[in-house]
Amino acid sequence: MTPVNFNQLYYFYQVAREGSIARVSELLHITPQTVSGQLSSLEHSIGSALFIRQGKKWQLTEIGRMTYRYAEDIFQLGDELKKILKNHQLHEWETFTVGITDVLPKAFIYEMLKPVMQNQGQLRLICREGEQGQLLAELALNKIDLVLSDQPIQPGSHLKAYSHLLAESGTSFFASSALAPKLTDDFPQNLHQAPMLIQSRRSTVRQHLMAWFEQQSIHPTIVAEFDDSALMKAFGQQGTGFFAAPSQIEQKICEQYQVQVIGRTPHVKEAFYAISAERKITHPAVLTLIQALSALR
Repeated sequence: MTPVNFNQLYYFYQVAREGSIARVSELLHITPQTVSGQLSSLEHSIGSALFIRQGKKWQLTEIGRMTYRYAEDIFQLGDELKKILKNHQLHEWETFTVGITDVLPKAFIYEMLKPVMQNQGQLRLICREGEQGQLLAELALNKIDLVLSDQPIQPGSHLKAYSHLLAESGTSFFASSALAPKLTDDFPQNLHQAPMLIQSRRSTVRQHLMAWFEQQSIHPTIVAEFDDSALMKAFGQQGTGFFAAPSQIEQKICEQYQVQVIGRTPHVKEAFYAISAERKITHPAVLTLIQALSALR
């Protein structure tokens, strides 16, 4: 098998970052023809297009995006090695790469990762956000150390991975200062037909919320759905609708988004899991995280 030509890969990496061959030729002080030729050679060697030309911009194909993720890791490590050798550093930073499903509340992610940042010395935290299936695939390839998710790995999955329960929380409901006075009835009846901002269908807590609403004979008016929990709260801050989030971080949410709690229930629980590639945890950062959070349960 022909080894990867790292010179060609570097030109690809730079074009993917800058979005323009002309810009890369200026940065590297070479002709655009040289850059274009190296890209063509790389595409020929792998048998697939890496870019789609859109006007003067070069957009990555699906294969191109995957190649870019690997190239980014390779050249970031190269930069780190160069700095270590240049400065004659005998120690090195340990990298802890965490995949975070995009449905998780951002404030809760910080609370989960805080023990790692406080207790680890030479640690560099790298957070990657995405859909759970994609992140688990990267976990299987050892590209990330841990996946944080609102659901465990599904039974029968072909991936060799293990779920560790980190925390559970009841649910609180929030509204802006402009909307809250309109929701003055007794909870949870005050939610009936009220405008609601809700997590996307990929979120486990949405399923629990809808089941609880049905049990209470409550039918809120869903005005918007969100993959990104922070974006949902930003809309809620503007009074677009009420929203739900873990009770465990309700004070932080109220302070950050200037919203009020209009009710809470322990019957809608949101669980948070750490998914690792090994049953027995050995990575020191993962051990610190799980031990710290397990002590709080």
